[in-house]
Amino acid sequence: MTPPVLVTGAAGFIGFHLAGRLLADGYRVVGVDNLSEYYDPSLKEARLARLAGSDGFAFVKLDLADRDGVARLFAEHRFARVFNLAAQAGVRYSLQHPHTYVDSNVTGFLNVLEGCRHNGVGHLLYASSSSVYGGNTRMPFSVHDDVDHPLSLYAATKRANELMAHAYAHLFRVPCTGLRFFTVYGPWGRPDMSLFIFTKAILAGRPIDLFNYGRHQRDFTYIDDIVAATAGLIDVVPQGDPGWNSQAADPAASAAPFALLNVGSHCPVELTRIIELLEETVGRRATVRLLPMQPGDVEATYADVAELQAAVGTVPETTIEEGIGRFVAWYREFYGV
Repeated sequence: MTPPVLVTGAAGFIGFHLAGRLLADGYRVVGVDNLSEYYDPSLKEARLARLAGSDGFAFVKLDLADRDGVARLFAEHRFARVFNLAAQAGVRYSLQHPHTYVDSNVTGFLNVLEGCRHNGVGHLLYASSSSVYGGNTRMPFSVHDDVDHPLSLYAATKRANELMAHAYAHLFRVPCTGLRFFTVYGPWGRPDMSLFIFTKAILAGRPIDLFNYGRHQRDFTYIDDIVAATAGLIDVVPQGDPGWNSQAADPAASAAPFALLNVGSHCPVELTRIIELLEETVGRRATVRLLPMQPGDVEATYADVAELQAAVGTVPETTIEEGIGRFVAWYREFYGV
């Protein structure tokens, strides 16, 4: 029997959707999650309940920082492909809880790399983040740019994942693809994300805090587009570039089996426009408080997706108007608003 695919963070926003897509494509999926209380666990449990109804899905409650537990998981299942989407998310949360990010995003990722190394995993795909671009202001963000000036610990841990993955690709020939996701949104989304927060506030008649006086721009990327790209890369296994020039090094390439890709809509939108679209969709006016920039934030994100298009043949295409409409419809149904 074909080995199952591992999806870590399977009770999370992207992991839940990706696991569902892989199951629909005929893969057997082992989903792992520690069901942390970073946000409402009942939302995670509701996602898992939907996956549990699918043939071919098995769930394991496990914290990736548990070295022995992760080693046993890999030894038992001998995964051919691994999607590592488990992480402690959130830029602002990292200002108050730094150790959580190292435990989950660094130690946990190391344990996944070790599992891949010792069990012959043919391709590790892992979630990085647009936040790695940090202090870079050259737009659009390209994977060929240096990303050496993170503005938050969260971003630093995601950049650390990319460097760790390259080391394992070089030393142990573990094929690794890092996916820099750009502001993912859609049904079943995370309650700490801006679109979720804004929608909840408008429907409840509460004010919305807009930092940087609403001038933030984000490359909002709809969840179905994220999942289509991620699943489409499952067998696009990096081979390494034998012509890679170490004296004029391209950060996105290597002689090792290593790749980095932006996954974004290539269409940044100002947050004030998001508020306008939500007002139109919900049918209510928002009360907005304009506030200064917060530590760790970046002013804008904007993805160059040329390499993604070359790899999978398509790029994200859901418009922000379509995506917001679908999200609000899901929110109203799920919460009975």
